[in-house]
Amino acid sequence: MGDKPTIAISHLGCEKNRIDTEHMLGLLVEAGYGVDTNEELADYVIVNTCSFIEAAREESVRTLVELAEANKKVVITGCMAQHFQEQLLEELPEAVAVVGTGDYHKIVNVIERVEQGERVKLISAEPTYIADETTPRYRTTTEGVAYLRVAEGCDYRCAFCIIPYLRGNQRSRTIESIVAEAKQLANQGVKEIILISQITTNYGLDIYGKPKLAELLRALGKVDVPWIRMHYAYPTGLTPDVIAAIQETPNVLPYLDLPLQHSHPEILRAMNRPWQGRVNDGIIDRIKTALPSSVLRTTFIVGFPGETQEHFEHLLEFTERHEFDHVGVFTFSPEEETPAYSLPNQVPSEVMEARRDRIMELQQPISLKKNQQEVGKTVDVLIEQENPESGELIGRSGRFSPEVDGQVYIKGESRLGTIVPVQIQSADAYDLYGQIVAGNRE
Repeated sequence: MGDKPTIAISHLGCEKNRIDTEHMLGLLVEAGYGVDTNEELADYVIVNTCSFIEAAREESVRTLVELAEANKKVVITGCMAQHFQEQLLEELPEAVAVVGTGDYHKIVNVIERVEQGERVKLISAEPTYIADETTPRYRTTTEGVAYLRVAEGCDYRCAFCIIPYLRGNQRSRTIESIVAEAKQLANQGVKEIILISQITTNYGLDIYGKPKLAELLRALGKVDVPWIRMHYAYPTGLTPDVIAAIQETPNVLPYLDLPLQHSHPEILRAMNRPWQGRVNDGIIDRIKTALPSSVLRTTFIVGFPGETQEHFEHLLEFTERHEFDHVGVFTFSPEEETPAYSLPNQVPSEVMEARRDRIMELQQPISLKKNQQEVGKTVDVLIEQENPESGELIGRSGRFSPEVDGQVYIKGESRLGTIVPVQIQSADAYDLYGQIVAGNRE
């Protein structure tokens, strides 16, 4: 038996996809493959693709074409592999395998078969797999932070979203399994664990018969990790019990990412989110009362088919009234496999873009005001990188989630991957600036 080939992974897409990348890396390393960060030197490049919206597919295709032009043997995994199976094999002769979203755990077998000269297509029509704490994993994030997947897939069928079609129905891990992995991560020195799934407030529904997020948070409260952050909390799932669990569990950050998508009941109905309907205002007020220190992030879609100027103005007023800490705005992307693709009254792209810009413009002074409220405070900051030029450190406080929110720029010295107290001295609409509080160094 000769030397095993070396493999590089090119990662695209969301943090759920990143976990799949990390498991593939872990499995390959465990099986004795050389993993190279340099795609040029590797024998194979695994491209873990995204297919969420048109722009993400274009990026995935660009990456695939560049590698094909460089004569690389390409293994296509992830959402686009699930989505365009045979088509990818036909159009990319360099592709030696396509592997679905529920099959990445067989990556070692795929490489072995490809090495024997086979062209592999391994795609479960209905993905059902979810990795657990025993699945090897090789983390690719900064040392202080790790993602922890509590469930995979989604049972909702929002009219604009292709994810259930690509990732299958919801399947949760047990509380024991999640706590075991959280302990492993804490032992590796992780300071912030970010819980992710498609809809974290529905965690446990499929295995326990009812959502168990409150129980999960309380169980994670016993793990020795300073910060636990939740992503994708649907407001209807933020029951008094869940809110109480956030209040009572000191390491659970009161950071709530509410993917509201819109405020107008007619648009929510058209989006097939009627369950969200009229509850927004009441629930957001209740959260703010129960968790006065909460940081609220949300995302909206503008330009959903049939969105009128009146619908849009409702959303503007809603954004202004609730003063979210962070707002992300997407223009509607028509996805062929979704009901919204064929709805009448599609909104012209220049109108969508103008609406997106208008919300962002409205939100900027709100975000600035929220950030300025931090000035003068001493806050805990997780140090993530240092700028070698200036010696300045960059990190995040509990207000900011990685990639999507701002950062804290810091003067002073500390090790990467530690949490230190920082006095905030100034702020802009995105970021905070401060100084490490002396005498508190590790």
